[in-house]
Amino acid sequence: MSTTTQIPSTGTSTSTTAPSTTERRPVWKHGVVAAVAASVATTVLAAVASAAGVSFGDGTGASIPIAGFAQLTLVFSLAGVGLAAILARKARRPRSTFVRTTVALTAASFVPDLTFGFDAASAATLITLHTVAAAIVVPTLARRLSRTR
Repeated sequence: MSTTTQIPSTGTSTSTTAPSTTERRPVWKHGVVAAVAASVATTVLAAVASAAGVSFGDGTGASIPIAGFAQLTLVFSLAGVGLAAILARKARRPRSTFVRTTVALTAASFVPDLTFGFDAASAATLITLHTVAAAIVVPTLARRLSRTR
């Protein structure tokens, strides 16, 4: 949908285009795509790390299964999508509130990696995977939130 505006002083015209469907897609739709992408990325990276010898075993000997990376990344990423959707409707500054909150939550997600008895390689890999997931999901949603107001 285009509109043409005549500028009286110069006689020239300008054309503006309404936002495309992609630009108007709700925050949650972009978030779901980002959550799936983050799940795939963390699962692939976890599989590569496992093949390289990272055990993902905690102090009790229990190990995180590779499928667990996809599941947990998806669940927590979708929780972030829900948070973004709520902030888009309720917050005065949804983008900055979302970014501050998710940075804090990402940092908090490192605590179990450092305290549950993982060896150094496993803890470092888990922290990296949390960071990768956040690096995919948070900017995607933050960009959408800057367009909601």
